[in-house]
Amino acid sequence: MGQALGCIIVGQSNVAIKEHFGKFDDVLQPGCHCLPWCLGYQIAGGLSLRVQQLDVKCETKTKDNVFVNVVASVQYRALADKASDAFYRLTNTKEQIQSYVFDVIRASVPKLELDAAFEQKNDIARAVEDELEKAMSAYGYEIVQTLIVDIEPDVHVKRAMNEINAAARLRLAANEKAEAEKILQIKKAEGEAESKYLSGLGIARQRQAIVDGLRDSVLEFSENVPGTTAKDIMDMVLVTQYFDTMKEIGASSKSSSVFIPHGPGAVRDVAEQIRDGLLQANASPNLLN
Repeated sequence: MGQALGCIIVGQSNVAIKEHFGKFDDVLQPGCHCLPWCLGYQIAGGLSLRVQQLDVKCETKTKDNVFVNVVASVQYRALADKASDAFYRLTNTKEQIQSYVFDVIRASVPKLELDAAFEQKNDIARAVEDELEKAMSAYGYEIVQTLIVDIEPDVHVKRAMNEINAAARLRLAANEKAEAEKILQIKKAEGEAESKYLSGLGIARQRQAIVDGLRDSVLEFSENVPGTTAKDIMDMVLVTQYFDTMKEIGASSKSSSVFIPHGPGAVRDVAEQIRDGLLQANASPNLLN
């Protein structure tokens, strides 16, 4: 109805291409425009100035001979001051952009190994954007942004990469576990050594206290009971310790001691055996000399 009356309305963020007898005449901005079709004026078409997005999936090969699918996302828009170029100079804008993306990706990715391709996604995207900017600006388009949104290797390669990663993590976990067990063993050994050292100190001090007590007892007994010898005193001490031991064994309800034939007189025999053993030990070096 509007065109029949010679009027046309152009929507916001759009432009219309006006022709006069088939020749480009003007770019109509958003708003209402008078278009006397009877005088040869007509609208050849419209053009959106909004930002558009094109996702391009390109298959290529890396330097280490791994085939990957690279997905690039290109955001672009037509320039209002170059709307005529954007409308007349390109038949299919998306195919044109796709061709340039293919060209740059297939020239960049084969120079990189697979791991490097993942690490340098931004560099690949920048190279694609620079190439598109130079090429598409001549056709009245602006490249807003280019992103490499995905690099997808073959499913078998992906599975192998996951297995390698899993094996590396398991190896690291095993090393950490072994190191922890090593530290535990070292600490345990250090603790046992320290325990034995302290136990030895305790036994040494105990024996020293026993020797000191026996010496004091012998000296005191010799002073208070004239005529006694050190041998008599030691025999008496052994008998006393014997009866103390028997008393402790009898007082314990859970004793598991094994009794052998013995009597109080056996204490003297034990004392004599100890003294004989000491005398033989002292005599052996003299015999050898």
